[in-house]
Amino acid sequence: MATKKTETAQKSEVRIAVANVSSDLAFESPSTPAEISAAVSAAISAGTPLVLKDVRGRTIMVPADRIGFVEIGEQTERRVGFGSL
Repeated sequence: MATKKTETAQKSEVRIAVANVSSDLAFESPSTPAEISAAVSAAISAGTPLVLKDVRGRTIMVPADRIGFVEIGEQTERRVGFGSL
């Protein structure tokens, strides 16, 4: 049985800028930052579409030649309450 803390530690926040599109694609992925980085590098070097899954099971596909940038970050815990930082 997994706890919430370990479940959130496995998610990554991803933001992809697509050429000639005014807004970015932003989603949470169950993959690690290293796996996402490897997928981006492989897609760009091979010229194939970047294919990633989000936490809801949806597939995101972006043509490699249209990728402006990819920002990968680990999900942070949300703080609740009025405690000091």
